[in-house]
Amino acid sequence: MIRFIIRRLLWGALLLVIVLALLFVMFRVLPTADPAVLRAGRLQNPKIIAEIRANLGLDKSLPTQFWLYIKGIFLHFDLGFSYYSEAPVKELILNRLPATVSLVFGGSLIWLVTGVGVGIISARRAGSRLDRASMGSALVLVSAPEYWLGLIALYLFASDIGRVHLLPGAGSYAGLTSDPGKWLGSMIMPWLVVAAGTAAIYARLVRGSLIETMSEDYIRTARAKGLSERRVVLRHGMRSAINPIVTVLGLDIGVLLGSSVLVETVFNIPGIGRLNFIAINHADFPIVEGTVLLAALFIIVANIIVDIVYAFLDPRVRYS
Repeated sequence: MIRFIIRRLLWGALLLVIVLALLFVMFRVLPTADPAVLRAGRLQNPKIIAEIRANLGLDKSLPTQFWLYIKGIFLHFDLGFSYYSEAPVKELILNRLPATVSLVFGGSLIWLVTGVGVGIISARRAGSRLDRASMGSALVLVSAPEYWLGLIALYLFASDIGRVHLLPGAGSYAGLTSDPGKWLGSMIMPWLVVAAGTAAIYARLVRGSLIETMSEDYIRTARAKGLSERRVVLRHGMRSAINPIVTVLGLDIGVLLGSSVLVETVFNIPGIGRLNFIAINHADFPIVEGTVLLAALFIIVANIIVDIVYAFLDPRVRYS
């Protein structure tokens, strides 16, 4: 297991270097706009632009620039400076990270509990009216875009324009440390919107996987031993049926941590996704570069964790 973890970590580092190379080409080689000109803003003085190019290292050769870029990230996590605000990109991202983390992990807890619960009930009552109703609702939620659900929820429940004043804090984010009560009120609706479509996918995955698992020989053996149906389903059936959920859970959390731009924009949450949206509007390449790199890092780490968790959930999986 230790050798496998080390090997996966090395592959993850290699993938991260490949992502960095692609980002370098996308934002340093392909753009037609000169980053020094963007950084200079209204001060379009050739001398100032030349100084900025020297400070940013843009006057060096491309291999040298790439080496300095890789070295700065791996040794100092230096993501450069924003062209628009001239603030360190690392600080901008770290300041926005708590809002995104609270959005993702609150939503993931809701979609995991709801999706798995509905999937188990539907699998045990396959073909019933409850099963058809839950799977039909899941299909509708999967088809509904997050931004559309968010706008509908704001229209119905937000305090300033809503028709039903159930969530007065929606649309006005507050930090957890500054006001926990207001923070909770501002996050309930985004959590539900984030969880809606994903919980529907999880419910369908759990239903299909559990129906297939419950027809296995070892399940019939467990029933023949006199175990209760609840224990057969939760202890034996779900242990094998949960594997697809573990796979998509790691990927979903990793992707959402780096790309929650729609929900954060709709609900005015000052997270990484909204920071990326503002950076794109201002052609602030270092911020876009940093947020994309962070998203790639989240996904790579999530994949490694999922591979390790597999060995503990499924006794058939063995890593040499």
